[in-house]
Amino acid sequence: MAKTADAKTKVYSKYGREIYVCAKSGGIDPAGNLTLRGLIDRAKKDQVPAHVIEKAIDKAKGGGGEDFAPARYEGFGPGGCMVIVDCLTDNPNRTFGDVRLCFTKTKCKIGTPGTVSHMFDHAAILAFKGADEDAVLEALLTADVDVTDIENEEGKITVFTPQADYAKAKQALTDLLGEIDFEADEIQFVPKGATKISGDDIALFEKFLDMLNDLDDVQNVFHDAEY
Repeated sequence: MAKTADAKTKVYSKYGREIYVCAKSGGIDPAGNLTLRGLIDRAKKDQVPAHVIEKAIDKAKGGGGEDFAPARYEGFGPGGCMVIVDCLTDNPNRTFGDVRLCFTKTKCKIGTPGTVSHMFDHAAILAFKGADEDAVLEALLTADVDVTDIENEEGKITVFTPQADYAKAKQALTDLLGEIDFEADEIQFVPKGATKISGDDIALFEKFLDMLNDLDDVQNVFHDAEY
């Protein structure tokens, strides 16, 4: 039970930090800050209590509080797989030291910015129930959204656009379909290929991920590893 409670606390903390930063930089009104609205919806789906969300927004409203800044680290994990670690930190030196330790303790290699990110697409992913792929595509193109891919499977449409077009794409979809219950609403690094790992590298990779996810400053880990 203690382990479950600890895991939940970590999830709440990660969302709280992300909502705070998003509200502080883009405005506290979800109606005018679509990234914040998507984040709140995602937090609710992950069963983050309302008071955690409200506290983060109130903190952003006050203008004080910690000053978290994004930090991104790249490198090679076990078996040569490519890894991107996204953090929000109030102490970049501490965070870099913590992340680097995760790399070195699992025989991995941390690189400089740009080491592996060129092998990923920084994409916004929006998925929702729907069938009329053509109407969705037309609405997005009319709104001048650069659609990199669109999938229509089993009554679910998934739209991929560059990260910079996230708000524009979401607005176009809302204008077309009204309020949408998005099954996926996120910005991710999507690998262009895959690095197959096997044997001891799998256990080492899982240890590496566990160590990273245990760090409070780590928000997301993206990789191209395939078992």
